[in-house]
Amino acid sequence: MGKLLFVTSSIFGVDSKSRQLGQAFVDKWLAQHPGTSVVERDLAAEPLPHITGATMAAIFTPAEKRSPEQAEIVAFADRLIEELEAADTVLLAVPMYNFTVPSTLKAWIDHVARAGRTFRYTEKGPVGLLRGKRVFIVTSRGGVYSQGPGKALDFHEPYLRGMLGFLGLDDVTFVHAEGLAISAEAAAESLAGAQKRIESLLLQKVAA
Repeated sequence: MGKLLFVTSSIFGVDSKSRQLGQAFVDKWLAQHPGTSVVERDLAAEPLPHITGATMAAIFTPAEKRSPEQAEIVAFADRLIEELEAADTVLLAVPMYNFTVPSTLKAWIDHVARAGRTFRYTEKGPVGLLRGKRVFIVTSRGGVYSQGPGKALDFHEPYLRGMLGFLGLDDVTFVHAEGLAISAEAAAESLAGAQKRIESLLLQKVAA
C-alpha cells in the first residue's frame, strides 16, 4: 500500500484554488491507486512555528544533552521529517503569494531540511537523501508567470525545484493554474486546463 503526503498552504482553506486542484488530484489518485494511505498536513489551519535560534540550538545539541524543551522541539520537527520520509508520493498545493511560496510552506521546508537526515555534505558538495519519491506540485497564480514579462518575477517554481532538488527530490512535476485574477473567463479556462493536465499526468503514470 502506497503512502501519499498532501501538503496544503493556502490561507483560504476549502475555497483555495490550489487546495481544490490538490484535492482533485488526490481523488483521482485514489481511484487509480485504491488503498493508498493519505496523510494531509494543512499548514494554514495548523501553522508551524518558524525556525528560531532556540530551534537550531536544540537540533545541534546532542540528544543526551537536550533539555526537555529542546527534546520537544526536535521531536516536533522529527515528526514532519518522518511524514516526508514515509511517503512514496508527495503532493504540494502551493499558491503564489508575492511572487513566491507562502511563509507557512517555507517554515515547513525549514523544519524538514536537516543536515545528516534529509541531506548531507560531502567532499563533492551536498547530497540529497530523500530519493526515490515522486513530487507533484499544483499551483494557483493570479497572473501569468510561466512565460512573458511576468517570468522574471517567478520565485515560486524555481525556488521549489531548487530546494526540493537539494533534498534529493528531483522527480518534480508542476501543474500551474495561472491568470486567475485576470478575468472570470481566464480563471475558468486555466482551472479547466489544470484539471486536464492532472488527468493526463495520472494516466501517464499508470501507463508507465
